[in-house]
Amino acid sequence: MNILILGNAGDAHAAHVKNALTQAGATANYLDTSLFPKQLQISWQPHTQLGYLTLPNGVELNIQDIKSVYWRTFSGVYIPEFKDARQQQVAYNDSMSTLRTLMQAGSTKWINSWQAYQFHKEKPLQLSKAKQVGATIPATLISNNPQQVTKFCQTYEKVIFKPVYGGAHTEFVTEAHLEPQRLNMTLSLSPVTIQEYIPGTNIRSYVIANSVYTAEIRSPSVDFREDVDAELIPIELPQSMQKLCLAIAKALMLEWTAIDWRVKPTGEYVFLEANPSPMFIHFERQTGFPITEELVKLLMS
Repeated sequence: MNILILGNAGDAHAAHVKNALTQAGATANYLDTSLFPKQLQISWQPHTQLGYLTLPNGVELNIQDIKSVYWRTFSGVYIPEFKDARQQQVAYNDSMSTLRTLMQAGSTKWINSWQAYQFHKEKPLQLSKAKQVGATIPATLISNNPQQVTKFCQTYEKVIFKPVYGGAHTEFVTEAHLEPQRLNMTLSLSPVTIQEYIPGTNIRSYVIANSVYTAEIRSPSVDFREDVDAELIPIELPQSMQKLCLAIAKALMLEWTAIDWRVKPTGEYVFLEANPSPMFIHFERQTGFPITEELVKLLMS
């Protein structure tokens, strides 16, 4: 059974999953897209649906024989610098188009899919979709309009901000951030996500196929991802919330995800985000949840 790991050996989670798959009897190889097209070769015939993947180590795989791909990290493609910028752009577009075809054509199962990955990049849309299936979400504004941002911040007692796309940790909005000259300059560069701060407890739920594993995350940080000493306490999620986890995963086309919640003192769960390729090794070690085992099962089924 051929299974690929999207990423490389330098990523601890990619290496962990590859090792677990090998121990389970699968043939696992890395698919490092940053090596395409110089060292990684892809061939595809739409009229026959046949294709081949030649890895940098010389291993050639029939695309039809690849059971699944574990999406850990996507590095895009690497195109060397051309003297002609237009030719370089053509080479980049052609390489990405070929790679996207590989990700979507044929019978290979991607955990998670290209479509799910695209959905994750549009975080405001993800919030909206979660609300549509029944989740409570924080009051949220995505904007580069200084007046709208200021008005929103004045509406709530505490407000946080974070990038629209992701890539940086959450911070509290301060008076200094709202200083008109600074705010105008910042928002002229890019929009920002502003949210009401939800007081309460951090909860993370891992959804793998039809299984849901949840723990409380005890941390004083506004963004617990910054806290290496955060305490993880396994909890039993209410049945209604387990069903909601599965509904959110389905709506976002995720077969595997980590959903972050904030639970208010009233007991109400507020949806924050669903990650299509979450880190989990530390979580698994602290809680004892069989995440690796379930993930391997999903990739091999």
